[in-house]
Amino acid sequence: MPTEKAAPTPEKIISLIAAELGVRTPQVAAAVALLEEGATVPFIARYRKEATGNLDDTQLRTLEERLLYLRELEERRAAVLASIEEQGKLTDPLRASIDAATTKQALEDLYLPYKPKRRTKAQIAREAGLEPLADALYADPTLDPEREGEKYVNAKPPEENGVPHVKAALDGARDILSERFAETAELLARLRTALWEQGIVSAKVVAGKESEGEKFRDYYAYAEPVRTIPSHRALALFRGRNSGVLSVTLALPEALETQVPHPFEATIAQHFGVRSEGRPADKWLADVCRWTWRVKASHAIGSELMMQLRETAEAEAIRVFGRNLRELLLAAPAGPKAVLGIDPGIRTGCKVAVVDATGKLLATATVYPHEPRKDWQGALAKLAALAIEHEVELIAIGNGTASRETDKLAAEVVKLVASKKPERKLAKVVVSEAGASVYSASQFAAQEFPELDVTLRGAVSIARRLQDPLAELVKIEPKAIGVGQYQHDVNPRALARTLDATVEDCVNAVGVDVNTASVPLLTRISGLNRTLAKNIVEHRDAKGAYASRAQLLEVPRLGAKAFEQAAGFLRINDGENPLDRSSVHPEAYPLVERMLTRIGKGLHEVMGDTQVLKSVAASEFIDERFGLPTVLDILAELEKPARDPRPEFVTAAFQEGVESLADLKAGMVLEGVVTNVAAFGAFVDVGVHQDGLVHVSAMAKRFVKDPHEVVKAGQIVKVKVIEVDVQRKRIALTMRLDDGEGGASARQPSRERTTSQERKPSQERKPNKRSDRPDARRPQTREPELTGAMAQAFAKLKK
Repeated sequence: MPTEKAAPTPEKIISLIAAELGVRTPQVAAAVALLEEGATVPFIARYRKEATGNLDDTQLRTLEERLLYLRELEERRAAVLASIEEQGKLTDPLRASIDAATTKQALEDLYLPYKPKRRTKAQIAREAGLEPLADALYADPTLDPEREGEKYVNAKPPEENGVPHVKAALDGARDILSERFAETAELLARLRTALWEQGIVSAKVVAGKESEGEKFRDYYAYAEPVRTIPSHRALALFRGRNSGVLSVTLALPEALETQVPHPFEATIAQHFGVRSEGRPADKWLADVCRWTWRVKASHAIGSELMMQLRETAEAEAIRVFGRNLRELLLAAPAGPKAVLGIDPGIRTGCKVAVVDATGKLLATATVYPHEPRKDWQGALAKLAALAIEHEVELIAIGNGTASRETDKLAAEVVKLVASKKPERKLAKVVVSEAGASVYSASQFAAQEFPELDVTLRGAVSIARRLQDPLAELVKIEPKAIGVGQYQHDVNPRALARTLDATVEDCVNAVGVDVNTASVPLLTRISGLNRTLAKNIVEHRDAKGAYASRAQLLEVPRLGAKAFEQAAGFLRINDGENPLDRSSVHPEAYPLVERMLTRIGKGLHEVMGDTQVLKSVAASEFIDERFGLPTVLDILAELEKPARDPRPEFVTAAFQEGVESLADLKAGMVLEGVVTNVAAFGAFVDVGVHQDGLVHVSAMAKRFVKDPHEVVKAGQIVKVKVIEVDVQRKRIALTMRLDDGEGGASARQPSRERTTSQERKPSQERKPNKRSDRPDARRPQTREPELTGAMAQAFAKLKK
């Protein structure tokens, strides 16, 4: 949030955002005012519904992003106007055009002719006095360029703006006109749109890099329309180019690129009224148009569109990452149960940590059931003893190296404990250990467990994330959790902003127990920062557990504003007031008292009593401060106080005997956990240390545009194995279980993550002969040829 009060937002920004969101201007104005006052999106979405007309958190996040963009646009607009005015070139029409610009690109196009730049050829020609020649030939094509150019030839040396011959004079005039043409905003927009609509992105391998860039081999001979390239393919192309493996270009289709004149040269000529009528200067002016496109505009516009492609792809990748992160953070918690966490390892052993129901560390150990020691029985005895001693209910096994072998060990521990303590209900669960090593080496982990070895801290994290994924994962930098798509290739500032917003939304949607929450978890609460979160924990440690929300006002530096923002999301279980464990905001407690008076019962009697609460007429409690949305929210909360929006805890059961890629066979039906969802499909952990890919075409019988329509990160699914490539560590899966063996489309098996985990890019083919189609001259796309089992699987699907 801003540290100082922002300047009032112009009305035109509010109106524009309202139009984009499809809501009323007063709704946006109210939301913007609240944001400017320091309110957070979760607070506004939950407790200020009357003010914003019930805008939800998604709309508010979009509003917040657009507000940031449009404010930056206004700042840039002011700077541009000041610069042009300082030059004495600001006219009323130009000011009107600048004021009307709605994008940064449009604004920069208008500013281009006035933007201070290095000394160009056109500027040198102007200094040599050649602008009148350029103006004359443009205004009157009946003039003879050679004859007119002779008038400007002089014997001065170059450093004194000399023009030694006619060619130099005409070249200078050409440079002046071509720069003028190339800085015309309306023309640039027209060319940019045309290239975006018709342009083809092509890639080929850089000579000598064939073996070095094996992971990019799908792009060694690639072509696809720029406007249809999916985000994951675009980012793969950029990564290949940045790695020096691929050469990537943007141009019109070859049939158009080789036309004479070039289509865009003709567009430039048309825009400026240059015609071929056989007049003396027509050929020279046509050359100016050619020069304008080939020398001035083509490179700039091509670069801008490639940047646009990258920004669009990055935005989509960030959106996918944010959605996956949300689903992972809001995964079902196992709840307050004692857990034994195991961080599997081979040579260095398996690190073990036991935590109690509150997450407090009770014991640690290291066992060596695998190579080279192979102390299976010793490890089994040690783990069973820990489970019995600390009344463990769940065993959490990290899904990294030696996970399946360790899972087998855990299964024997469960059996051994059951034989010794039949009344005990012990279960094992394989959990994602993504980011555990990041947490282990973090400053917070060092403060939390200063005496504990880094590797053992990872086992603690694995145990705790089973109890409450949200509470544990907030300790890890979001991008290190590993559920993104090309997250290392996108704008880090934009990624961090989106992921931080996602974490904030998730934490506040669930709420936290202020008497058990960690500093990282409290930091994500609306209205709090790290300092306030630390002060809350220190006050708790010094004075004991909080008995009421009101006691939070005793925390140093936690004032009324921070309390207003945070209180509704902080829970106090078993406190003095039952409302303190609900999401009812303290500001609404008097409203609840009015309800109780009308009902004639106490709070303990009413909370959870659906029949009584359903009989309350919400409209009777509306007043100047609380509208119908808030009253309905309060009634819903009283009916189900402290309800958790997360799903019920369930676990996947990996198939016995399937522990490595070599154990997988086509046709096997397995249960697995979705670990990541990308634009082209979902990755599923089936317990063999390598995620398989369910391509989007293999997710359902119907057409699926977005994989998130079908699955989400953390979801348990059943899949069928289509093909296994042991050498390349690729697994092709399908969720269409009723297809015949190999019957789902598996166009691309799983690949090394964040490189080419995607369907094979389309290859260029000959244009359709039906020239009457608008796009008949553009390259069409198709899937590459498939061979072997993949081809057979796809063929069966088509049948």
